[in-house]
Amino acid sequence: MKFKYYTLLLAITFIACKSENTATTEKEVVNETSMEFNSMLDEYYEEGLKLNPLNATMSGDNRYNDKFPDVLSDEYKEELTAYYNRYRKAVMRFDDANLTDTEQMSKEVLLWDIDVNLEGMKFKKDLTPIDQMWSPHLMFGQLASGASAQPFKTLEDYRNWQLRVDEYLVWLNSAEENMRKGMEEGYVLPKSLIKKVIPQMDAMTTADVENHLFYTPVTNFPEGISEEDQEILRTDYKNMIEGKIIPAYTKLSNFLKDEYLAAGRDSSGYSDLPQGSEYYDYAIKYYTTTNMTADEIHQLGLSEVARIRKEMEKVKEQVGFKGDLKAFFDDVRTNKELMPYSTPEEIIANFEAMHETIKPQVDELFSVQPKTAFEVRRTEEFREKSASAEYNPGSLDGTRPGIFYTPIPDAKTYNVYSDESLFLHEAIPGHHFQISLTQESETLPQFRKTLWYSAYGEGWALYTESLGKELGLYTDPYQYFGTLGAEMHRAVRLVVDTGIHTKGWSREKAIAYCLENEAESEAGITSEIERYMAMPGQALSYKIGQLKIRELRERATQELGDKFDIREFHKEVLETGCIPLALLESKIDNWIASAK
Repeated sequence: MKFKYYTLLLAITFIACKSENTATTEKEVVNETSMEFNSMLDEYYEEGLKLNPLNATMSGDNRYNDKFPDVLSDEYKEELTAYYNRYRKAVMRFDDANLTDTEQMSKEVLLWDIDVNLEGMKFKKDLTPIDQMWSPHLMFGQLASGASAQPFKTLEDYRNWQLRVDEYLVWLNSAEENMRKGMEEGYVLPKSLIKKVIPQMDAMTTADVENHLFYTPVTNFPEGISEEDQEILRTDYKNMIEGKIIPAYTKLSNFLKDEYLAAGRDSSGYSDLPQGSEYYDYAIKYYTTTNMTADEIHQLGLSEVARIRKEMEKVKEQVGFKGDLKAFFDDVRTNKELMPYSTPEEIIANFEAMHETIKPQVDELFSVQPKTAFEVRRTEEFREKSASAEYNPGSLDGTRPGIFYTPIPDAKTYNVYSDESLFLHEAIPGHHFQISLTQESETLPQFRKTLWYSAYGEGWALYTESLGKELGLYTDPYQYFGTLGAEMHRAVRLVVDTGIHTKGWSREKAIAYCLENEAESEAGITSEIERYMAMPGQALSYKIGQLKIRELRERATQELGDKFDIREFHKEVLETGCIPLALLESKIDNWIASAK
């Protein structure tokens, strides 16, 4: 019996040891896999910065401040394609079973990002590399001002900018070459957009060097640069402007005026371009992160426009306006009581006062708030006439603040009726919260801290406009009408963007539809329509993303009942950083299930 007992005891001990060793081995495998996976993500991020050095600068990483590759060259495209294919193969080696939830999410995000970028490279959009809204010549104007992401704190910084400008001018020359190819292939910008780009180029050809935008950094030196070096830099920058900048911009401006404008399209939509319809389908996927069709989005837009009009009618009745809604739009546009300011400084101060108003209520809705500093600034004059209000993120290390830029071409005619919703969207708790919290995250890998999916990012910002009453704003009926107007603006986009690019709508028809349904000025609406013409699909992302986040909030409210905590919901949405909407929905569904 003793022998049998000891044999049994040994067997049990062996099994226990084996089980413990197996568990230990499995844990070691998971840990080792986790280390390898995160190392791979770091390598993807680091290599991506070398390929996109401007992204590094915008993030506050100064290692590549002297670089700007010619992204239009065949060599660059081959390098970028190889980069994506290499890391797609690398990420597929990792088994989900050995990854944490955050790592699994990172894997899905990385695959989506790689695949959608590879898909986009088969199209010819780089034959129109310049437009009036988003292209490098505008970004370089911002950087040249010395008030943006490009640092001018040391002598090396000043030299880095000169080197970067040299590489940028190579790109500028390639841009003209690509536009010439586009002329041959019938892949060109609409004439109306070309006319907006020409003045932007001409602004950089002024012979008054000391008032040239690119001369700005040497008019305000930081401490630590000697008088001798300052004098050398002033001379070098003057020579750079006279010998390089002005000739390059003059050459491109002359090309646009003398050749490209005549070749420009009279039509507005991408359906008139080679592969245009296919590109628009891709743009929908890229910007909305969904598989919705243009027709589905168009119908959704019509439905939302009808719904919001009913809410607008209620406000019209509340303020006692006797005419129809279109007449009320005209009244709001021209109402001098809604244009109370004389100087840009007063307008900026009004935004800052809004910030003070909402601060106490923000704590009730958000358990986690960013540490990154925040500023409101007027948009630079050189791009102000074609610009919309926008947010520029702070640096990853928090040393550069997030900046809300607002264009103020004429303070005396600046209409304030939508400023409260604008502040919520661009600043707090919109883009500033969403982007800064992502950048400050201690759990997200670096590559996810700089990702941007418009449906999530713009969807969040539009969603935050609906929080105005909860934050102590919209007490004035005109300001509430302003948020309805802002929502209508995004709903109208679903109709006109798809109308322009799939249904043959002209620029003029799109402008007329907007004037019929929103209170924006004709000049503002025209600028917006031309934006949609230049960047098809991007404007769809706001409303698609907002509706998804509202849907998820309503779902959580219904299913959790008394257990629903708005602060926790916002935390769940924001802690992931920018992700495709399907992944966000899956995350919130899992949170709801665990919170029940």
